Amino acid sequence: MALSKSSLMWSVSSLWRYPVKSMLGEQVATATVTERGLQGDRQYALIDVETGHVVSAKNPRRWPSLFAFQARSVPGSSMSIEVTLPDGQIVTESMREVDAVLSERLGRKVRLTSVPPAQPVLEQYAPNLDGQSERDSETTVKIPPTTFFDEAPVHLLTTATLHALESHYPAGRFDARRFRPNVVIDTGTAIPMFVENDWKGRTVAIGAHVRLAVTGFCARCVMTTLPQQGLPQDLAILRTAVQHNHGNVGVLATVVTPGIVHTGDVVRIEA
Repeated sequence: MALSKSSLMWSVSSLWRYPVKSMLGEQVATATVTERGLQGDRQYALIDVETGHVVSAKNPRRWPSLFAFQARSVPGSSMSIEVTLPDGQIVTESMREVDAVLSERLGRKVRLTSVPPAQPVLEQYAPNLDGQSERDSETTVKIPPTTFFDEAPVHLLTTATLHALESHYPAGRFDARRFRPNVVIDTGTAIPMFVENDWKGRTVAIGAHVRLAVTGFCARCVMTTLPQQGLPQDLAILRTAVQHNHGNVGVLATVVTPGIVHTGDVVRIEA
């Protein structure tokens, strides 16, 4: 459904970054957007020492407890992070024993690093859902070199899409945290369902300077169904997305013009 130019002005509802891939992240009021996405986002990852694969909650069979760990960037530092363990203990990337502690808690030997492998690979599990090409199976997937992103560096999600999913499954908890966006855009209420589906190839302008080029849809996986901080495990979250939007929730983008973004900034969709 086409929208008039006058209707294409919304605002940033919330900003998120995930300093360690596949751990819970942090909500921020302001973020610096660089060519590689929000500064500090997916800055670190765990590497499975045995396989060399990037550790990912996309395979909860091997890594069932990653969402019990939460990472945040240390204020005043662009490189330092803190990881809060399930029991509340905090470790940092500079601690000599950090790998041993994380390995013991995860039950598998891992290494925390900010340097991606030359050819990064991760594992993913596809649950048994109608409409998916892979069902009840584990596969390995190559991700872009030199980063820990699965695809593009910025993920955008609108409140219209969350409301659309909820309308199809009212009992579901369609909290934005399930979908791990970087930017949640408040589109109000009088907006078509899944409005982002029309954004591929267009530019999203945020605030005075930042411009993002939408490259494609964000295909969802089993991670959206996992329990985290008060949200229950719910396979119907992913089933709803598959049934009503081909499994896509939100869109992916690259950075055209870096800058600073703030909660409340005006968002415009350009040609």
